Amino acid sequence: MTEGSPFKLLIAFSLPLFLGNLFQQVYSMVDTVVVGRFVGVDALAALGAIGGFSFMVVGFAQGLGSGFAVLVSQYYGAGNSERMRKAYAMGVVASLAVGVMISLAFFLFSMPLLEAVRTPANIITMANEYISIIYIGLLASIYYNLFSSILRAVGDSRSPLLFLLISSLLNVVLDLFFVLVIPLACAGVAIATVLSQAISAAVSYFYIKKRFPAFRFRKGDFKLDWDMIRRLLRIGIPGAVQFSVCAIGVIIVQIAINDFGSDIVAAYSIGTKIETIMSQMFTALGMAISTYAGQNLGAGAYDRIRKGFLSCFILIVIWSIVSYFLSFFITEPLAYLFIDSSMGGQSVIDNAIIYVDTVIVFFIPLGMIFLFRTGCQGLGSGAIPMISSITELVARAIAAFTLPIWFGYLGVCYASPVAWVCAAIILPFCYLVQMKGIKRRLRIGC
Repeated sequence: MTEGSPFKLLIAFSLPLFLGNLFQQVYSMVDTVVVGRFVGVDALAALGAIGGFSFMVVGFAQGLGSGFAVLVSQYYGAGNSERMRKAYAMGVVASLAVGVMISLAFFLFSMPLLEAVRTPANIITMANEYISIIYIGLLASIYYNLFSSILRAVGDSRSPLLFLLISSLLNVVLDLFFVLVIPLACAGVAIATVLSQAISAAVSYFYIKKRFPAFRFRKGDFKLDWDMIRRLLRIGIPGAVQFSVCAIGVIIVQIAINDFGSDIVAAYSIGTKIETIMSQMFTALGMAISTYAGQNLGAGAYDRIRKGFLSCFILIVIWSIVSYFLSFFITEPLAYLFIDSSMGGQSVIDNAIIYVDTVIVFFIPLGMIFLFRTGCQGLGSGAIPMISSITELVARAIAAFTLPIWFGYLGVCYASPVAWVCAAIILPFCYLVQMKGIKRRLRIGC
């Protein structure tokens, strides 16, 4: 990442990530399709009702892993293999401690949280069964994301794709097994998800151990280095929390959606699944720019960092335009995958399409969030992602509780775009301030 065209590097690095992210979405998408097709609309709505909570724990795992890998990428760029391995070891330790605490806390308060967001009574039990299992299996998600982030930190974006493909296919088989053979409904798809993630994490760990000798642990690597742990947490926790803060915003919108009944909850769930699938290129570009920024910061290449951010922004604009036109052709067919319209689900499908048609217009500001939030994190900032996440949370909360008063369901659909625009406005200024500080430290032009 420290040599060659930034534009070409980002494309080559992000494409495997994009495919990998699509396969990762298969976890939740297959859960939703299997439940919608073989269990019913209420079960589909139950999965939709816990979407914000699921996003919170999964996003926490992604943010934590990406944040912990920042130091690894910086040491890799600087050529310091000993410190790189130490950062990896302390990342494993810190992930265990943080994961156990978060998993236990969310599991204990699962039902009260669902009651607090006014989850419809006819779906709350199924929703609690699903999300409780996800909480119990949080460590599997945390370690998978940590190991994948470590691989990406040293420039390997293809291997996580292969491992994820295998576990995604396994998830499909397990979903069908736990729903059709052993009729566990929502609990069954949750078990399938956790098992698939655990297998993916194990395969990733052993691959790193075999493929990269520099990461093979040695005597003393797991001796607690509190300074290293503090540095990891200073980057990783804000990264994880910023995902969780965004999830709180999603949960706030879910409260507004829950008041419309289970059919609208199901429609909103389908719509957000399609939106997530179409925005995965932004996630991939965000991961790419984070690794790119971290390695070039370690190498002291200020100009390459700046050129990389510009190249990434151009790619975001291109994908936003492609997504807009692509939505005309794929939104409706994808919506029909989730539910059988002949069994009373046509209104659910129609409302899902309304959601996608509304948000797709605002993909450029969404892409900017991924660019600057993860890019600045890759440069070592935990504060900038947090500032943008809080801005997004406040904007989404205000929109979710005001717009539906005048526009009904359509007002809820606009809650996320309003939040994206507000966060996207402030992030470029934060990035410029951070770059000035980096330039000063590196004494560029002095």
